[in-house]
Amino acid sequence: MRINVAMFCPECKTMMISSGGQLKCRKCGYIRNIDGADQMTRKKKRTHKEIVIVEDGGKMKTLPTIQIRCPKCDNNLAVWWLRQLRAADESEVRFFRCTECEHTWRQYD
Repeated sequence: MRINVAMFCPECKTMMISSGGQLKCRKCGYIRNIDGADQMTRKKKRTHKEIVIVEDGGKMKTLPTIQIRCPKCDNNLAVWWLRQLRAADESEVRFFRCTECEHTWRQYD
């Protein structure tokens, strides 16, 4: 098993690489042994994005409404809101919730 420890050189401030139980600077040649204080940490990345649509049914009274046909019950009124789900340079996603059956769907711009 190969362990890569990333540290910065105290002499020239460039990143050192681990090799043979030592940290070596590629730029200035500084070398120091890896000791018990050098701990490798692991960070967990979220694999699933959580989307909170509307947490409380009472909030629906304050959301704006629009006349749009519900794909489930053919009602012609829904509340809507915007969420930024993708990268900041991409458009927002508009969510709709039917005022009759509370079916929720989204529309991408």
